[in-house]
Amino acid sequence: MGTPSPSFWHDPSLPFIEARSIEDGRRIRYGAHSHETFSLGAVTGGRSIYMNGRMRASVGAGAVVLMNPEEVHACNPLDDAPWSYRMLHVDACWLGALQHDLGFDRNCDFHAFSTRVSDDAALHRALGRFHALLTDEGIEPTHKEEAAIAFFSAVHRRLLPAPRRRSSATGENGANRHWPAYRLRRAAEYIDANFARPLRLGDICAAAQLSESHLIRAFKRHYGLTPHAYLVNRRVQYSRSQLKRGRAISDVALEAGFADQAHLQRVFKRMVAATPAQYQRMR
Repeated sequence: MGTPSPSFWHDPSLPFIEARSIEDGRRIRYGAHSHETFSLGAVTGGRSIYMNGRMRASVGAGAVVLMNPEEVHACNPLDDAPWSYRMLHVDACWLGALQHDLGFDRNCDFHAFSTRVSDDAALHRALGRFHALLTDEGIEPTHKEEAAIAFFSAVHRRLLPAPRRRSSATGENGANRHWPAYRLRRAAEYIDANFARPLRLGDICAAAQLSESHLIRAFKRHYGLTPHAYLVNRRVQYSRSQLKRGRAISDVALEAGFADQAHLQRVFKRMVAATPAQYQRMR
């Protein structure tokens, strides 16, 4: 029997994260190694021995394993039984910046995790959902970036102690709590003016002069939608206005910023409860 190859995913528009998975790793053996990234994995089948420094643990389906940057580790299956996992590798600088936004000490570039193995079932399910979303080629990078921030924020809430409260001068709880509405309007206006082109979350943040995690939280609180959901809604609004004029669906899809007509069809049906063609016939 041949040795199954791991499946890797990466996207140049999301350079801070890489995903990998393997469905049958019984014949795969790893030597002791380390990564520059923070790594987080979900064991989805079989059992293996996970070694990290002096720690040695038997892990099975349902376990989540963690590796801080540069920690020497290895994880190999027991016996000749099927073994599968989903793994995420995240740039430590990107994650450190998120930690600062979450309120962790800015004097530390990256706060290491003391947990190496977790049996948190909710975290395991969340990692599986996020891995599936990340590797879905039909989902836009902006949505994936928002999901990454939400997922790793949840990881910190579950596995790291609560951060020290920010000072009143710099945090969301201080004087700056009064200016996000103005900056959020700038974010919305930027989306309104640029919805037809591919937008990165970083572009919207630059327009609003807000960090990514702050923008997502505050924007949703203010508008009831995340920036990506607001962007998609704006595209659908434009599509409806053009479809009313009887324009070709394929032309409208591209003008509105959708990848193709099928992409418009999926989103339009979800949000309008009708296909673009049905909507035109109803006019």
